[in-house]
Amino acid sequence: MIDIQNKVAELKAQGVHSIVTQFCDLHGVAKGKLVPVENLQEWVEQGAGFAGPSIWGTGLGRFGARSEYYGRVQPESLRLLPFMPGVAHAVCDGYAGGEPLATCSRQVLKRQVSRLQARGWTLWVGIEPEFFLLQQDAQEQWRGIDPQDRLDKPSYDLKAIHRQQDFLEDMRSSLTALGFELQQIDHEDACGQYEINYKFDDALAAADRFMLFKMTAHAVAERHGSVFSCMPKPFAGAPGSGLHFHLSLTDAQGRAVFTDKADPLLLSATGYQFVAGLLEHADALTALCAPTVNSYKRLACSESASGTTWSPVWKAYGDNNRTCVVRSVTGRLEWRLPDPSCNVYAAIAATLAAGLDGIERALKAPAPCAEDLYERYSSGLPMPARLPRDLGLALDALVADEMLADAVGRDFCQQFLAIKRREWDDYSQSVSAWEFERYARLS
Repeated sequence: MIDIQNKVAELKAQGVHSIVTQFCDLHGVAKGKLVPVENLQEWVEQGAGFAGPSIWGTGLGRFGARSEYYGRVQPESLRLLPFMPGVAHAVCDGYAGGEPLATCSRQVLKRQVSRLQARGWTLWVGIEPEFFLLQQDAQEQWRGIDPQDRLDKPSYDLKAIHRQQDFLEDMRSSLTALGFELQQIDHEDACGQYEINYKFDDALAAADRFMLFKMTAHAVAERHGSVFSCMPKPFAGAPGSGLHFHLSLTDAQGRAVFTDKADPLLLSATGYQFVAGLLEHADALTALCAPTVNSYKRLACSESASGTTWSPVWKAYGDNNRTCVVRSVTGRLEWRLPDPSCNVYAAIAATLAAGLDGIERALKAPAPCAEDLYERYSSGLPMPARLPRDLGLALDALVADEMLADAVGRDFCQQFLAIKRREWDDYSQSVSAWEFERYARLS
């Protein structure tokens, strides 16, 4: 239990005058306000107040006791922000009317985590953020920040890393100051695309940490004259960005629940059941893990300028097989569906709910895939079922998947579906440059 007054004194001794009380909206975008550090007790017990209808997806009205959204500070999350001197960052839980808010995505994830805790289990999540560094030119056209970054196969390009070393070093030092245990920084498979990996954590802490990663990256990129972009597929001829989840479970004694060293894939019966749950609910999961119109430009059998694409198009799993939506790796699972535009709390919560359904119903996984699915596709052979091709189909799948909607929470899903239906309708009614080029002169 943290002594609040001692914490205030400690923060003030470090030069902190304000706390940024951060939560995220339905889209997974960080929101918050600055509040005085002296009133930390109030921010912990009551929360910082926000007008509920001003936040995407709360479902709160414009008047009454439940019109106000309160972000209650989680004091263990307090961290000094290296890019905002004098300010500490705090993660908040959403409340309204004195009760946990069902449409708060962090509360959604906490409910799923409590199901694991009842079993004495812990879900560990390693998140792999891929992102683009973008800039607009004089004609307001988007391009990569580095005009020299144009290799045919740009993965691991050290020259690009050298040219962006100021941004990358600023990221390294900022994340390290925030307590991230960095594992690697590399240039990804598209021009202007990077990946920064850091150590895994329990599910809730991993989601909190990714939100802090995004806040840091936005601030650092702006300082260096670029835009940190979570857009899944900015450029048609290049690979997109994923947000892969590396998943593992441990029991109360710290033993790996997914692992069986006698199995060819090193997976236990429970691990296979979790895989089966992911595949069973994959269509509905796509809505929450790939929640934008642009997400489905990534989830396509597209050509890549580098000759390589890692897009997880088909509902299959395999041993170290990056062409499947689930990749098994030495007794853990890599869930390759999510992209960085997702609300990370909702995406992890839904992923966990699907896997637990597989365990609780003892679902049987299909045979693992031991081939390159892209080569099979090119050969015209029969393929495994594929994921939804667009956001509209994914939203339909979420509506149809009553188990997953109930597990994630009907209130949250109702808000999510309403907002995302409008997004899909807006896109469906827009007219693109591609359509003019193809049809304007059509006889």
